[in-house]
Amino acid sequence: QPVAENFRGSMELLYEGAVLAVLVVWLFLRDWRATLVATAALPLSVIPTFLGLHYFGYTLNTVTLLSLALVVGVLVDDAIVEIENIERHLRMGKTPYQAAMDAADEIGMAVIATTFALVAVFLPTAFMGGIPGLFFKQFGWTAVLAILASLVVARLLTPMMAAYILKPHKNASQADAKAAYREAPDGWLMSRYMTTMRWCLRHRAITISGAALFFVASLSVIPLLPTGFVPAADRGQTQITLELPPGSTLSETKAVAEQTRLAAISVPEVKGVFSSIGGGSSGDAFAPGAAAEARRAVLTLTTSHRNDRDASMADIETRLRAKLADIPGARFTVGPPDSGVKMQLVLKSDDPVALLASARKAERELRTLEGVGNISSSASLVRPEIIVRPDSARAADLGVTAASIGETVRVATAGDYDTSLPKLNLSERQVPIRVKLPDAVRADLAAIERLTVPGKNGPVMLGTVATLSMESGPAQIDRLNRSRNVTLDVELGQRQLGDLNEEARALPSLRNLPPGVSIAELGDAQEMQALFASFGIAMLIGVLCIYGVLVLLFHDFMQPLTILAALPLSAGGAFVALLITGRALSMPSMIGLIMLMGIVTKNSILLVDYAILAREGHLGPDGQPTVAPLARFEALVDACHKRSRPIVMTSIAMGAGMLPLAFGLGADPSFRSPMAITVIGGLVTSTLLSLLVVPAVFTYIDDFKYLIKRTVGKHY
Repeated sequence: QPVAENFRGSMELLYEGAVLAVLVVWLFLRDWRATLVATAALPLSVIPTFLGLHYFGYTLNTVTLLSLALVVGVLVDDAIVEIENIERHLRMGKTPYQAAMDAADEIGMAVIATTFALVAVFLPTAFMGGIPGLFFKQFGWTAVLAILASLVVARLLTPMMAAYILKPHKNASQADAKAAYREAPDGWLMSRYMTTMRWCLRHRAITISGAALFFVASLSVIPLLPTGFVPAADRGQTQITLELPPGSTLSETKAVAEQTRLAAISVPEVKGVFSSIGGGSSGDAFAPGAAAEARRAVLTLTTSHRNDRDASMADIETRLRAKLADIPGARFTVGPPDSGVKMQLVLKSDDPVALLASARKAERELRTLEGVGNISSSASLVRPEIIVRPDSARAADLGVTAASIGETVRVATAGDYDTSLPKLNLSERQVPIRVKLPDAVRADLAAIERLTVPGKNGPVMLGTVATLSMESGPAQIDRLNRSRNVTLDVELGQRQLGDLNEEARALPSLRNLPPGVSIAELGDAQEMQALFASFGIAMLIGVLCIYGVLVLLFHDFMQPLTILAALPLSAGGAFVALLITGRALSMPSMIGLIMLMGIVTKNSILLVDYAILAREGHLGPDGQPTVAPLARFEALVDACHKRSRPIVMTSIAMGAGMLPLAFGLGADPSFRSPMAITVIGGLVTSTLLSLLVVPAVFTYIDDFKYLIKRTVGKHY
């Protein structure tokens, strides 16, 4: 059921995002023909993606569908830029065919550059290692395939469809030949923007200083954000694992499990409980059952659907812990065996005494941390056991070996090995016959001492060659890299992994471990650190790949730096959006930040590309300049005037496509929502600021280029 619900929810998100992106196109263009041309890019981009997924051997799973749901707004971007430019040429009075040809030629390089900038961001993530790499691989390839398909559609099909589907603009003047190169009058919003943009360009030092302060303020938000690995999922199921003291019987475990079931079912949101006592299935395909011990049990709880309740899964688990606190004689662990629900601290040492003492001290101090759930330790509780100590000299005199003593005691108390048991042959099966002492006799040391063991001169009583005593010892010994280890599991409760891990490591017991005892880096905390390291590498590679692509496309080493200047402007919006919504800086928000890198550069590319074109001038079909080259200031003003509309359109289309994800509609929002919130927050600030800051950065980079040329020219 969770798998089917996840699939349905992902498909619904895909449809909702597509519809919202199309609505944005229609609201801006107000032309059903232009909207139809832009909309056609969606299915024509997604269908080839499915073919690519089939070739790679991927399935339609949570990761691939999430990738498609996130890039659904991006898929119409190239088509929006193309169709908006064609519409602008139509308003100049050109025929649809001429408008499609001129607009496609004018904006072709920008569309190719924006698409390959996105590819340069997503492709390196497909080669990340570790557990984060398992998430990123299919995510990255799915996004790359869809984006490349959208480029092919935008460059080939969109101009062709526009040439034959669009109609000439009704208000265009056909009488005056020069009207084909005049712009329609601006609205109040465009006029206000152009006034602000000119002021920022004239006062570029103030503009750059303000952008730098904004970036510094953005970095100051990071310490305020909680950190984590993967958000805990809400599949409508959780687990209660209970453990009784060693030596407990199955009936005692059953009685405690029944008490636990009654306590759990009293919580209104819990609709059903499946109990697994002494070993067996948990009733959940994603979770293991109870360990094969009579003293352990697992209760799988089914809750009402997250849309039918106000309480989160963390709130339900907190209430369950409060009710279980009244049940004596058992250890309880509440929560599914998923990532994002607990923190693990692993202590290792070759000294079992020092290890056990350190683990117990750390466990006591961990219980003092605020907001956490139950604390459990893998340090085995001692259980009663019969210790047999052979008398070596006496046994040697009587010809009794230690192996024969061990085999006699084992067969009498636990029975022989399964392979050595006699079988009762029935018509359809064999029934093994296990012979051992009655349970009551097994606890009687005097009776066990009277057992006979084989010797060289005949049977010898066990008590003659060995001393028996009732003592206690560990039920289980765990080792890590040949060293004994103890794992402390801390249920996160309402806390975030990063904050809790930092607070736990600052406890005196863990900060001042005795010699020979150390902390092994395992669990979600280690994976979180690996995630941040991998993310940093992926970000660096992504920026370098974007720069390399832009250098190749623009044949310039300096102006790509102008385009990359928009990247810091997106960080503030992303971090503030996470802070306002209370989300952690975790794997999904990292994916959102990487995706944001490619999206933000799209806006800058559109501006810088047109500014370069405007400075070079526009050539007509006869090779003569139809528009004279402009000075730098006028070229930047013209670029902002002509490209601000498609930039705002594509940003709103992308944001609208991700709104269902951000609001948590459809499937489980725990992983999807932080990703979309990160992208939308960064998109808002980067779009607003890049339209003002990028032109100012362009002038500084251009001045620097001129300075280098003049310096080099003097020397050569």
